[in-house]
Amino acid sequence: MEQGNNTQELKIPAHVAIIMDGNGRWAKKRGLPRTVGHAQGAKVVEQILEDADDMGIKYLTVYAFSTENWTRPVTEVKALMNLLRTYMKTSLAKCAKNNVRVRVIGDKSKLDADLQDSIAGLEADTAGNTGIGFQIAINYGGRDEITRAVRKIAAKAAAGEIRPEEITSESISDSLDTAGIPDPDLLIRTCGEQRTSNFLIWQCAYSEFNLRRQRGRTLQKRILNLQSTLITTESADMEDLSGK
Repeated sequence: MEQGNNTQELKIPAHVAIIMDGNGRWAKKRGLPRTVGHAQGAKVVEQILEDADDMGIKYLTVYAFSTENWTRPVTEVKALMNLLRTYMKTSLAKCAKNNVRVRVIGDKSKLDADLQDSIAGLEADTAGNTGIGFQIAINYGGRDEITRAVRKIAAKAAAGEIRPEEITSESISDSLDTAGIPDPDLLIRTCGEQRTSNFLIWQCAYSEFNLRRQRGRTLQKRILNLQSTLITTESADMEDLSGK
């Protein structure tokens, strides 16, 4: 991707996490089924992945299906699962071409067996790729992830493999679905809602948030816009401290 002069000083985050919501509402406003919005959203994710790779971002994590999404209408859940099935089966060639490494985070044990198999196959086939790491959160919830991590650690403690005083924030991080992946530098929410919706709540403790609705913004423009805001804020803070 070619960058204009105004982005030459852009500091590229190593890890960007995105809550891709608003797809159903996008379709509803146009008189279309919500499932059409989700299909369009899947295409947008593929473009974002390419943009992120071109920019030099090392990790991209997207919120595809939360633990709370099971409460949606059965037809909508089925359509979302079929979209995920299609991606898992058809993305291998593209991942190989673009050197993408795929990892699915979340409680995969609750998914249908065929989807679990497709996920395992895609993860195994792309594990050796050395390009951008693409994490897809499916049946994911931050509280659920932490609960599962605590259970792992508790089991080790019960087995005498670790003492309670040896448990650290690092050992908790190593027990999460994202073990081995750096925490996100930037969290983006596309629809403008001011909440994280149980997404990467441990990992985003020190992340910058971009939750403003910015219609038509590319990933590059969002990062530039956020950093411009941060620079302006930091300059104002320095003026306050200096008494100007």
